[in-house]
Amino acid sequence: MTISPEKIDVVIVGSGAAGSLMAAKLSQAGKKVLILEAGPERKLQDLTSSQIHARRLKWAGDAVTEQGAQPVGNGFNSGYGTGGSALHHYGVWPRLHSEDFKVKSLFGKGLDWPINYGDLQPYYDRIQQEVGISGDHQAEVWRPDGAAYPLPPVPAFQQSEIIARGFTKLGKTTSPLPMALNSHEYNDRPGCLWDGWCDAGCPTKALANPLAVYLPEADKQGAKIIHQATVSRILTDKSGKKATGVTYRTAAGDEVTQLAGMVVLAAFAIQTPRLLLNSGLANRSGLVGSYIMSHSAASVFGLFEDETAPYMGPTGGQMLNQDSYDHKDQRPQGFGSYQWMIGLAVKPNDLLGIGGSNPGLFGAKLTDFMKTAAQHFGNMTACVEDLPLAQNRVTLSTETDQYGLPLATVHHSADAASMALWQGALEEGKQIFKAADAREIWTGPLGPMHIMGGTIMGETAETSVTNSYGQCHDIDNLFIAGPGLFPTSGGVNPTFTVHALALRSTDYMLKNWSSLT
Repeated sequence: MTISPEKIDVVIVGSGAAGSLMAAKLSQAGKKVLILEAGPERKLQDLTSSQIHARRLKWAGDAVTEQGAQPVGNGFNSGYGTGGSALHHYGVWPRLHSEDFKVKSLFGKGLDWPINYGDLQPYYDRIQQEVGISGDHQAEVWRPDGAAYPLPPVPAFQQSEIIARGFTKLGKTTSPLPMALNSHEYNDRPGCLWDGWCDAGCPTKALANPLAVYLPEADKQGAKIIHQATVSRILTDKSGKKATGVTYRTAAGDEVTQLAGMVVLAAFAIQTPRLLLNSGLANRSGLVGSYIMSHSAASVFGLFEDETAPYMGPTGGQMLNQDSYDHKDQRPQGFGSYQWMIGLAVKPNDLLGIGGSNPGLFGAKLTDFMKTAAQHFGNMTACVEDLPLAQNRVTLSTETDQYGLPLATVHHSADAASMALWQGALEEGKQIFKAADAREIWTGPLGPMHIMGGTIMGETAETSVTNSYGQCHDIDNLFIAGPGLFPTSGGVNPTFTVHALALRSTDYMLKNWSSLT
Protein backbone atom coordinates (compact mmCIF):
# COMPACT_ATOMS: atom_id res chain seq x y z
CA MET A 1 0.00 0.00 0.00
CA THR A 2 1.35 3.44 -0.96
CA ILE A 3 0.47 6.47 1.18
CA SER A 4 1.08 10.16 0.37
CA PRO A 5 0.46 12.56 3.28
CA GLU A 6 0.29 16.32 2.75
CA LYS A 7 3.51 18.21 2.12
CA ILE A 8 5.32 19.63 5.15
CA ASP A 9 8.14 22.14 5.63
CA VAL A 10 10.89 19.85 6.90
CA VAL A 11 11.42 16.11 7.17
CA ILE A 12 14.28 15.05 9.47
CA VAL A 13 15.68 11.52 9.24
CA GLY A 14 16.89 10.52 12.72
CA SER A 15 15.92 11.63 16.25
CA GLY A 16 19.38 11.81 17.83
CA ALA A 17 21.45 14.75 19.04
CA ALA A 18 21.38 16.75 15.79
CA GLY A 19 17.92 15.76 14.58
CA SER A 20 16.19 16.53 17.86
CA LEU A 21 17.86 19.95 18.19
CA MET A 22 16.99 20.96 14.63
CA ALA A 23 13.40 19.78 15.07
CA ALA A 24 13.06 21.93 18.19
CA LYS A 25 14.52 25.07 16.61
CA LEU A 26 12.73 24.77 13.26
CA SER A 27 9.35 24.08 14.83
CA GLN A 28 9.89 26.95 17.25
CA ALA A 29 10.31 29.17 14.19
CA GLY A 30 6.91 28.07 12.94
CA LYS A 31 7.95 25.34 10.52
CA LYS A 32 5.94 22.14 10.19
CA VAL A 33 8.42 19.41 11.11
CA LEU A 34 8.32 15.62 10.94
CA ILE A 35 11.02 13.34 12.38
CA LEU A 36 11.33 9.84 10.98
CA GLU A 37 13.01 7.40 13.37
CA ALA A 38 13.81 3.87 12.20
CA GLY A 39 13.89 2.42 15.71
CA PRO A 40 11.26 1.94 18.42
CA GLU A 41 9.70 4.61 20.59
CA ARG A 42 11.13 5.16 24.06
CA LYS A 43 9.96 7.45 26.83
CA LEU A 44 11.70 8.42 30.04
CA GLN A 45 9.61 5.97 32.02
CA ASP A 46 10.85 3.15 29.75
CA LEU A 47 14.46 3.67 30.80
CA THR A 48 15.78 1.31 33.47
CA SER A 49 19.15 1.48 35.19
CA SER A 50 20.45 -1.96 34.36
CA GLN A 51 23.10 -3.36 32.04
CA ILE A 52 20.57 -5.43 30.12
CA HIS A 53 18.35 -2.42 29.48
CA ALA A 54 21.38 -0.31 28.54
CA ARG A 55 22.23 -2.79 25.79
CA ARG A 56 18.77 -2.34 24.30
CA LEU A 57 19.61 1.28 23.44
CA LYS A 58 22.44 0.19 21.12
CA TRP A 59 22.18 -0.51 17.41
CA ALA A 60 19.48 -3.04 16.51
CA GLY A 61 18.71 -1.93 12.97
CA ASP A 62 19.81 -3.23 9.59
CA ALA A 63 22.99 -5.30 9.69
CA VAL A 64 26.26 -3.46 9.11
CA THR A 65 29.28 -5.43 7.86
CA GLU A 66 32.53 -4.22 9.45
CA GLN A 67 35.91 -4.70 7.85
CA GLY A 68 39.46 -3.54 8.50
CA ALA A 69 42.07 -3.87 11.23
CA GLN A 70 40.28 -1.51 13.64
CA PRO A 71 36.49 -1.82 13.15
CA VAL A 72 34.39 1.16 14.23
CA GLY A 73 32.11 -0.79 16.59
CA ASN A 74 28.76 0.13 15.07
CA GLY A 75 26.87 -2.13 17.46
CA PHE A 76 28.23 -0.30 20.51
CA ASN A 77 28.57 3.26 19.20
CA SER A 78 25.33 3.65 17.24
CA GLY A 79 21.86 3.93 18.71
CA TYR A 80 18.45 2.72 17.62
CA GLY A 81 15.17 4.26 18.69
CA THR A 82 14.15 7.57 20.18
CA GLY A 83 17.20 9.74 20.81
CA GLY A 84 19.58 7.66 18.71
CA SER A 85 23.10 7.19 20.03
CA ALA A 86 22.75 10.33 22.16
CA LEU A 87 20.33 8.45 24.40
CA HIS A 88 23.16 6.24 25.68
CA HIS A 89 26.00 8.77 25.52
CA TYR A 90 27.95 9.64 28.66
CA GLY A 91 27.66 13.43 28.49
CA VAL A 92 31.39 14.23 28.23
CA TRP A 93 31.34 17.60 26.45
CA PRO A 94 34.73 19.25 25.84
CA ARG A 95 35.24 21.62 22.91
CA LEU A 96 37.43 21.02 19.91
CA HIS A 97 40.61 23.15 19.94
CA SER A 98 41.71 25.66 17.31
CA GLU A 99 44.31 23.25 15.87
CA ASP A 100 41.61 20.65 15.19
CA PHE A 101 40.10 22.77 12.44
CA LYS A 102 43.32 23.26 10.43
CA VAL A 103 45.25 19.99 10.68
CA LYS A 104 46.20 19.97 6.99
CA SER A 105 47.30 23.62 6.91
CA LEU A 106 49.28 23.42 10.15
CA PHE A 107 50.79 19.95 9.95
CA GLY A 108 50.39 18.66 6.40
CA LYS A 109 48.23 15.74 7.53
CA GLY A 110 44.55 14.95 7.40
CA LEU A 111 42.08 17.60 6.24
CA ASP A 112 41.00 21.14 7.07
CA TRP A 113 37.53 22.16 8.17
CA PRO A 114 35.90 24.99 6.15
CA ILE A 115 35.44 26.87 9.43
CA ASN A 116 37.65 27.73 12.38
CA TYR A 117 37.11 27.66 16.12
CA GLY A 118 35.92 31.27 16.15
CA ASP A 119 33.05 30.38 13.84
CA LEU A 120 31.80 27.75 16.27
CA GLN A 121 32.55 29.45 19.61
CA PRO A 122 29.26 31.40 19.87
CA TYR A 123 27.31 28.21 19.17
CA TYR A 124 29.22 26.30 21.84
CA ASP A 125 28.35 29.13 24.23
CA ARG A 126 24.66 29.12 23.31
CA ILE A 127 24.32 25.35 23.52
CA GLN A 128 25.96 25.05 26.93
CA GLN A 129 23.58 27.68 28.30
CA GLU A 130 20.53 25.88 26.91
CA VAL A 131 21.58 22.39 27.89
CA GLY A 132 23.54 23.05 31.06
CA ILE A 133 27.17 21.94 31.36
CA SER A 134 28.86 21.34 34.70
CA GLY A 135 32.51 22.33 34.77
CA ASP A 136 35.21 24.83 35.73
CA HIS A 137 36.46 26.79 32.73
CA GLN A 138 39.30 28.38 34.71
CA ALA A 139 40.65 25.07 36.02
CA GLU A 140 40.30 23.69 32.48
CA VAL A 141 43.44 25.57 31.42
CA TRP A 142 43.57 23.98 27.95
CA ARG A 143 40.06 25.09 26.93
CA PRO A 144 39.84 27.61 24.09
CA ASP A 145 37.99 30.90 24.61
CA GLY A 146 34.34 30.77 25.58
CA ALA A 147 31.76 31.60 28.22
CA ALA A 148 31.94 30.13 31.71
CA TYR A 149 29.96 26.97 32.29
CA PRO A 150 26.47 27.60 33.71
CA LEU A 151 26.81 24.92 36.42
CA PRO A 152 29.49 24.14 39.01
CA PRO A 153 31.64 21.07 38.34
CA VAL A 154 30.80 17.45 39.00
CA PRO A 155 32.06 16.26 42.40
CA ALA A 156 35.37 14.42 42.66
CA PHE A 157 34.92 11.09 44.41
CA GLN A 158 37.76 9.00 45.85
CA GLN A 159 38.67 7.25 42.59
CA SER A 160 39.51 10.38 40.63
CA GLU A 161 41.26 12.06 43.56
CA ILE A 162 43.55 9.04 44.00
CA ILE A 163 44.40 8.83 40.29
CA ALA A 164 44.96 12.60 40.15
CA ARG A 165 47.89 12.13 42.56
CA GLY A 166 49.77 10.45 39.74
CA PHE A 167 49.19 13.35 37.38
CA THR A 168 50.37 15.81 40.04
CA LYS A 169 53.53 13.82 40.81
CA LEU A 170 54.44 13.87 37.11
CA GLY A 171 53.87 17.62 36.83
CA LYS A 172 50.61 17.30 34.96
CA THR A 173 47.34 19.18 35.44
CA THR A 174 43.82 17.95 36.12
CA SER A 175 40.50 19.76 36.10
CA PRO A 176 36.86 18.80 36.52
CA LEU A 177 35.55 17.00 33.44
CA PRO A 178 33.00 19.17 31.54
CA MET A 179 29.77 17.17 31.62
CA ALA A 180 26.36 17.76 30.05
CA LEU A 181 24.65 16.71 33.22
CA ASN A 182 23.38 18.74 36.11
CA SER A 183 25.51 19.13 39.20
CA HIS A 184 22.37 20.65 40.67
CA GLU A 185 18.87 21.48 39.39
CA TYR A 186 18.88 23.43 36.13
CA ASN A 187 16.07 24.42 33.76
CA ASP A 188 13.53 22.27 35.59
CA ARG A 189 15.79 19.22 35.38
CA PRO A 190 17.10 17.66 38.62
CA GLY A 191 20.68 17.25 39.74
CA CYS A 192 22.54 13.98 39.15
CA LEU A 193 22.38 11.06 41.59
CA TRP A 194 26.02 10.08 40.77
CA ASP A 195 25.10 6.42 40.49
CA GLY A 196 26.94 5.66 37.23
CA TRP A 197 24.04 4.62 35.00
CA CYS A 198 24.52 7.19 32.22
CA ASP A 199 24.50 4.69 29.36
CA ALA A 200 21.13 3.30 30.43
CA GLY A 201 19.49 6.51 29.24
CA CYS A 202 19.18 8.55 32.48
CA PRO A 203 15.45 8.43 33.33
CA THR A 204 15.79 11.35 35.77
CA LYS A 205 16.66 13.90 33.02
CA ALA A 206 19.83 14.99 34.85
CA LEU A 207 21.89 14.06 31.78
CA ALA A 208 21.25 16.09 28.63
CA ASN A 209 20.00 13.63 26.05
CA PRO A 210 17.28 14.12 23.39
CA LEU A 211 14.50 12.80 25.66
CA ALA A 212 15.47 15.29 28.35
CA VAL A 213 16.04 18.45 26.32
CA TYR A 214 15.22 18.96 22.65
CA LEU A 215 12.57 16.34 21.84
CA PRO A 216 10.19 17.71 24.52
CA GLU A 217 10.76 21.21 23.11
CA ALA A 218 10.03 19.99 19.58
CA ASP A 219 6.86 18.25 20.75
CA LYS A 220 5.70 21.38 22.56
CA GLN A 221 6.09 23.37 19.33
CA GLY A 222 4.07 20.87 17.31
CA ALA A 223 6.78 18.77 15.67
CA LYS A 224 5.77 15.15 15.05
CA ILE A 225 7.84 11.98 15.23
CA ILE A 226 7.05 8.63 13.61
CA HIS A 227 8.89 5.58 14.91
CA GLN A 228 9.77 2.39 13.07
CA ALA A 229 9.86 4.48 9.91
CA THR A 230 12.70 3.23 7.69
CA VAL A 231 13.64 5.80 5.04
CA SER A 232 14.57 4.14 1.77
CA ARG A 233 15.19 6.99 -0.64
CA ILE A 234 15.54 10.75 -0.95
CA LEU A 235 13.33 12.17 -3.68
CA THR A 236 14.26 14.96 -6.07
CA ASP A 237 12.61 16.91 -8.88
CA LYS A 238 13.36 16.17 -12.54
CA SER A 239 16.47 18.36 -12.48
CA GLY A 240 17.94 16.37 -9.61
CA LYS A 241 18.97 19.64 -7.98
CA LYS A 242 16.13 20.00 -5.50
CA ALA A 243 15.01 17.51 -2.86
CA THR A 244 11.26 17.04 -2.77
CA GLY A 245 10.95 14.61 0.16
CA VAL A 246 11.60 10.99 1.11
CA THR A 247 10.00 7.59 0.85
CA TYR A 248 9.86 5.36 3.91
CA ARG A 249 8.40 2.09 5.10
CA THR A 250 6.17 1.82 8.13
CA ALA A 251 6.21 -0.99 10.68
CA ALA A 252 3.31 -2.53 8.74
CA GLY A 253 5.35 -2.48 5.54
CA ASP A 254 3.40 0.31 3.82
CA GLU A 255 5.39 2.65 1.59
CA VAL A 256 4.91 6.34 2.34
CA THR A 257 5.93 9.24 0.14
CA GLN A 258 6.49 12.27 2.35
CA LEU A 259 6.93 15.52 0.43
CA ALA A 260 8.80 18.36 2.13
CA GLY A 261 10.36 21.72 1.34
CA MET A 262 13.55 20.73 3.17
CA VAL A 263 15.18 17.37 3.90
CA VAL A 264 17.64 16.84 6.76
CA LEU A 265 19.63 13.62 7.10
CA ALA A 266 20.62 13.07 10.73
CA ALA A 267 20.87 9.27 10.69
CA PHE A 268 24.47 9.07 12.01
CA ALA A 269 27.74 8.42 10.23
CA ILE A 270 26.97 5.04 8.64
CA GLN A 271 23.28 5.12 7.75
CA THR A 272 23.36 8.65 6.30
CA PRO A 273 25.96 7.80 3.61
CA ARG A 274 24.16 4.50 2.99
CA LEU A 275 20.96 6.44 2.28
CA LEU A 276 22.76 8.87 -0.02
CA LEU A 277 24.46 6.04 -1.91
CA ASN A 278 21.18 4.15 -2.28
CA SER A 279 19.59 7.36 -3.58
CA GLY A 280 22.48 8.19 -5.91
CA LEU A 281 22.70 11.75 -4.60
CA ALA A 282 25.18 14.41 -3.43
CA ASN A 283 28.20 12.46 -4.66
CA ARG A 284 29.78 14.65 -7.32
CA SER A 285 33.00 14.45 -5.30
CA GLY A 286 32.87 10.66 -5.07
CA LEU A 287 33.43 11.09 -1.33
CA VAL A 288 30.08 10.01 0.08
CA GLY A 289 31.04 7.36 2.62
CA SER A 290 34.73 8.35 2.70
CA TYR A 291 36.88 9.43 5.67
CA ILE A 292 35.13 7.35 8.33
CA MET A 293 36.89 7.85 11.68
CA SER A 294 36.65 6.33 15.15
CA HIS A 295 38.47 7.53 18.25
CA SER A 296 40.66 4.85 19.82
CA ALA A 297 40.01 4.31 23.51
CA ALA A 298 43.17 3.72 25.54
CA SER A 299 42.02 2.21 28.83
CA VAL A 300 44.20 1.90 31.91
CA PHE A 301 43.17 0.01 35.05
CA GLY A 302 44.62 -0.51 38.50
CA LEU A 303 44.10 -1.60 42.08
CA PHE A 304 44.94 0.78 44.93
CA GLU A 305 45.45 0.38 48.66
CA ASP A 306 42.97 3.16 49.38
CA GLU A 307 39.26 2.62 48.87
CA THR A 308 38.22 4.19 45.57
CA ALA A 309 34.39 3.84 45.57
CA PRO A 310 34.50 3.08 41.82
CA TYR A 311 30.71 2.81 41.60
CA MET A 312 30.24 6.54 42.35
CA GLY A 313 30.05 9.35 39.83
CA PRO A 314 29.17 9.68 36.13
CA THR A 315 30.02 6.92 33.66
CA GLY A 316 32.08 9.34 31.58
CA GLY A 317 34.48 10.26 34.39
CA GLN A 318 35.12 12.97 36.96
CA MET A 319 38.36 14.69 35.97
CA LEU A 320 40.07 15.74 32.75
CA ASN A 321 43.65 16.05 31.53
CA GLN A 322 44.50 17.59 28.15
CA ASP A 323 48.24 18.20 28.57
CA SER A 324 48.79 16.07 25.46
CA TYR A 325 46.27 17.84 23.30
CA ASP A 326 47.76 20.82 21.46
CA HIS A 327 50.91 20.69 19.29
CA LYS A 328 49.85 17.48 17.56
CA ASP A 329 53.25 17.06 15.91
CA GLN A 330 55.20 17.12 19.17
CA ARG A 331 54.26 13.72 20.57
CA PRO A 332 56.96 11.27 21.73
CA GLN A 333 55.38 8.85 19.27
CA GLY A 334 52.63 9.12 16.69
CA PHE A 335 50.67 12.19 15.66
CA GLY A 336 47.55 13.85 17.01
CA SER A 337 45.73 14.79 20.19
CA TYR A 338 44.27 12.92 23.11
CA GLN A 339 42.68 13.60 26.47
CA TRP A 340 42.34 11.58 29.66
CA MET A 341 38.91 11.06 31.23
CA ILE A 342 39.69 10.13 34.80
CA GLY A 343 37.67 8.09 37.31
CA LEU A 344 34.87 6.55 35.25
CA ALA A 345 32.07 5.05 37.34
CA VAL A 346 31.95 1.30 36.70
CA LYS A 347 29.70 -1.67 37.45
CA PRO A 348 30.92 -5.16 38.45
CA ASN A 349 30.45 -6.78 35.05
CA ASP A 350 29.30 -6.36 31.44
CA LEU A 351 31.36 -4.96 28.56
CA LEU A 352 32.85 -1.98 30.40
CA GLY A 353 32.62 -3.47 33.89
CA ILE A 354 35.32 -4.35 36.40
CA GLY A 355 35.23 -8.10 35.69
CA GLY A 356 35.69 -7.64 31.95
CA SER A 357 38.66 -5.30 32.37
CA ASN A 358 40.98 -8.25 33.09
CA PRO A 359 39.71 -11.14 30.91
CA GLY A 360 42.65 -13.39 31.78
CA LEU A 361 41.14 -14.04 35.21
CA PHE A 362 38.54 -16.71 35.81
CA GLY A 363 37.35 -19.06 38.55
CA ALA A 364 38.73 -18.52 42.05
CA LYS A 365 41.22 -15.90 40.87
CA LEU A 366 38.42 -13.82 39.38
CA THR A 367 36.38 -14.14 42.57
CA ASP A 368 39.27 -12.93 44.72
CA PHE A 369 39.97 -10.10 42.28
CA MET A 370 36.36 -8.93 42.34
CA LYS A 371 36.24 -8.92 46.13
CA THR A 372 39.17 -6.51 46.18
CA ALA A 373 38.31 -4.50 43.08
CA ALA A 374 34.77 -3.68 44.25
CA GLN A 375 36.31 -1.13 46.62
CA HIS A 376 39.85 -0.55 45.29
CA PHE A 377 39.50 -0.40 41.48
CA GLY A 378 40.55 2.64 39.46
CA ASN A 379 40.37 3.42 35.77
CA MET A 380 40.78 6.15 33.17
CA THR A 381 40.40 6.30 29.40
CA ALA A 382 42.15 8.34 26.75
CA CYS A 383 40.14 9.54 23.75
CA VAL A 384 42.74 9.31 20.96
CA GLU A 385 42.56 11.15 17.62
CA ASP A 386 42.07 9.14 14.42
CA LEU A 387 43.52 10.60 11.22
CA PRO A 388 41.07 10.72 8.30
CA LEU A 389 41.86 8.31 5.46
CA ALA A 390 39.86 8.24 2.21
CA GLN A 391 39.97 4.44 2.09
CA ASN A 392 38.15 4.20 5.42
CA ARG A 393 34.64 4.36 4.10
CA VAL A 394 31.05 3.19 3.95
CA THR A 395 30.13 1.29 0.80
CA LEU A 396 27.03 -0.61 -0.29
CA SER A 397 26.95 -4.34 0.35
CA THR A 398 25.80 -6.99 -2.07
CA GLU A 399 23.39 -8.06 0.68
CA THR A 400 20.05 -6.29 0.99
CA ASP A 401 17.51 -5.45 3.69
CA GLN A 402 13.93 -6.72 3.75
CA TYR A 403 12.95 -4.08 1.22
CA GLY A 404 15.67 -4.99 -1.26
CA LEU A 405 17.98 -2.04 -0.48
CA PRO A 406 21.73 -2.68 -0.20
CA LEU A 407 23.06 -2.77 3.36
CA ALA A 408 26.10 -0.85 4.56
CA THR A 409 29.65 -2.15 4.71
CA VAL A 410 32.14 -0.03 6.64
CA HIS A 411 35.91 -0.44 6.40
CA HIS A 412 38.26 1.10 8.96
CA SER A 413 41.98 0.58 9.53
CA ALA A 414 43.76 3.28 11.53
CA ASP A 415 46.76 5.18 10.20
CA ALA A 416 50.12 4.05 11.63
CA ALA A 417 50.61 7.46 13.27
CA SER A 418 47.23 7.15 15.02
CA MET A 419 48.08 3.67 16.25
CA ALA A 420 51.43 4.90 17.58
CA LEU A 421 49.66 7.73 19.39
CA TRP A 422 47.28 5.24 21.02
CA GLN A 423 50.21 3.10 22.15
CA GLY A 424 51.97 6.16 23.52
CA ALA A 425 48.87 7.13 25.49
CA LEU A 426 48.75 3.67 27.08
CA GLU A 427 52.39 3.95 28.13
CA GLU A 428 51.76 7.36 29.66
CA GLY A 429 48.70 6.03 31.45
CA LYS A 430 50.69 3.25 33.08
CA GLN A 431 53.30 5.78 34.25
CA ILE A 432 50.55 7.91 35.78
CA PHE A 433 49.03 4.95 37.63
CA LYS A 434 52.47 3.96 38.90
CA ALA A 435 52.98 7.50 40.20
CA ALA A 436 49.56 7.28 41.86
CA ASP A 437 50.82 4.21 43.78
CA ALA A 438 48.65 1.61 42.08
CA ARG A 439 49.72 -1.81 43.36
CA GLU A 440 48.61 -3.53 40.13
CA ILE A 441 48.33 -1.98 36.66
CA TRP A 442 46.99 -3.39 33.40
CA THR A 443 45.56 -2.04 30.14
CA GLY A 444 42.74 -2.94 27.81
CA PRO A 445 42.71 -3.59 24.06
CA LEU A 446 41.99 -0.82 21.59
CA GLY A 447 38.33 0.06 21.77
CA PRO A 448 36.45 2.05 19.10
CA MET A 449 34.91 5.18 20.58
CA HIS A 450 32.48 7.31 18.51
CA ILE A 451 32.01 7.28 14.72
CA MET A 452 32.65 10.35 12.57
CA GLY A 453 33.06 11.27 8.91
CA GLY A 454 31.46 9.73 5.86
CA THR A 455 29.77 12.95 4.66
CA ILE A 456 32.49 15.51 5.32
CA MET A 457 32.09 19.26 5.03
CA GLY A 458 34.51 21.33 2.98
CA GLU A 459 35.10 24.29 0.69
CA THR A 460 34.24 22.76 -2.68
CA ALA A 461 32.02 20.14 -4.28
CA GLU A 462 35.13 18.40 -5.58
CA THR A 463 36.65 17.83 -2.14
CA SER A 464 33.64 17.37 0.17
CA VAL A 465 29.97 16.42 0.38
CA THR A 466 28.60 19.56 2.08
CA ASN A 467 29.52 23.14 2.87
CA SER A 468 30.15 24.34 6.42
CA TYR A 469 26.42 24.40 7.17
CA GLY A 470 25.89 20.77 6.21
CA GLN A 471 24.17 21.87 2.98
CA CYS A 472 24.89 19.43 0.17
CA HIS A 473 26.89 21.08 -2.60
CA ASP A 474 24.68 19.49 -5.26
CA ILE A 475 21.23 20.04 -3.69
CA ASP A 476 20.48 23.33 -1.92
CA ASN A 477 17.63 22.08 0.26
CA LEU A 478 19.26 18.80 1.34
CA PHE A 479 21.15 19.11 4.62
CA ILE A 480 23.25 16.66 6.61
CA ALA A 481 23.65 16.90 10.38
CA GLY A 482 25.71 14.98 12.92
CA PRO A 483 29.31 13.75 13.30
CA GLY A 484 29.37 12.55 9.70
CA LEU A 485 30.25 16.16 8.78
CA PHE A 486 33.57 16.09 10.67
CA PRO A 487 36.64 16.27 8.36
CA THR A 488 38.88 15.39 11.33
CA SER A 489 38.11 13.75 14.65
CA GLY A 490 40.13 15.78 17.13
CA GLY A 491 40.76 14.06 20.44
CA VAL A 492 37.54 14.96 22.28
CA ASN A 493 34.07 13.45 22.48
CA PRO A 494 32.03 14.76 19.52
CA THR A 495 28.51 15.34 20.87
CA PHE A 496 28.98 18.96 22.03
CA THR A 497 30.37 19.86 18.60
CA VAL A 498 27.48 18.02 16.92
CA HIS A 499 25.05 20.26 18.81
CA ALA A 500 26.98 23.44 17.99
CA LEU A 501 27.13 22.59 14.28
CA ALA A 502 23.42 21.71 14.20
CA LEU A 503 22.50 25.03 15.81
CA ARG A 504 24.67 26.92 13.31
CA SER A 505 23.08 25.05 10.41
CA THR A 506 19.57 25.75 11.70
CA ASP A 507 20.28 29.48 11.95
CA TYR A 508 21.50 29.40 8.34
CA MET A 509 18.43 27.49 7.13
CA LEU A 510 16.00 29.89 8.78
CA LYS A 511 17.86 32.98 7.55
CA ASN A 512 17.85 31.69 3.95
CA TRP A 513 14.58 29.77 3.98
CA SER A 514 12.88 31.43 1.02
CA SER A 515 15.86 31.02 -1.31
CA LEU A 516 16.50 27.42 -0.24
CA THR A 517 12.96 26.14 -0.68
